[in-house]
Amino acid sequence: MKRYQLGLYEKAMPNSLSLEEKLLCAKSYGYDFMELSVDESDEKLARLDWTAKERAGAVAAMFRAGVPARSMCLSGHRKYPLGSENDTTRARGMEIMQKAVLLSYDLGIRIIQIAGYDVYYEESNQRTRALFLENLKRSVDFAAQYGVILAFETMETPFLNNCKKAMRYISEIQSPYLQVYPDIGNCTNAAADYHEDVIEDLLCARGHIAAMHLKETVPGKFREIEFGTGHVDFDRAVRTALENGVTRFVTEFWDVPDHEYHEHIGYSKDFIDKVFDRVLHNA
Repeated sequence: MKRYQLGLYEKAMPNSLSLEEKLLCAKSYGYDFMELSVDESDEKLARLDWTAKERAGAVAAMFRAGVPARSMCLSGHRKYPLGSENDTTRARGMEIMQKAVLLSYDLGIRIIQIAGYDVYYEESNQRTRALFLENLKRSVDFAAQYGVILAFETMETPFLNNCKKAMRYISEIQSPYLQVYPDIGNCTNAAADYHEDVIEDLLCARGHIAAMHLKETVPGKFREIEFGTGHVDFDRAVRTALENGVTRFVTEFWDVPDHEYHEHIGYSKDFIDKVFDRVLHNA
């Protein structure tokens, strides 16, 4: 039996491809699933209002392709954060959360990766943090009704950039439907900033890691770093994750020029496959 499942982040592929074409692309490179994106763009947020027919069509596309979408990266809360001091913005954030849960329920998505921000385009303060916690509790209660797990992405801002900070909310809310979904690149940068060991940070969330984003970073830069050219120790991270019951991983990269995406996907898949081969061979 395979020890892990590896997913491809949807935004590694051009927007010009249909959902089914993206699923087939993931399949062609040997990925086990695709992670759906619902970001802050109007185009992606419109997915939350798909009709029953459109939802059924998406499920049918998964069956035809032979690859499901089993997790969602919900970054739409950057624009509509749960901790916003603007009542309208905050209400829209809650609407997005509830619609994302319902869409996940209909599509068979098990995990929604939620952004670890109280606010993004506003200034964080004591009130935004309190509002975030209040609405997070409401969100977890709603997700629990539908059996969908909400899991914090560790972000690039100090508010929630490592597992230790995510665990404060998980300990506060005490629900199996709130977990952490670390971005190992972001965690590595945070550990370097705090002069800590990223593995120790992962271990503080033992038993609460739903999945892991595999992303390369360099100190002070969080995006568009090719695998193998940064400072993330993927072997240690993957080994630690597997040893502690984590079996779902997603390669995260995006903003690849349309004419180069096949090259990037092929290179990234090969790089990560070799990481798992080394880890499992030396287990």
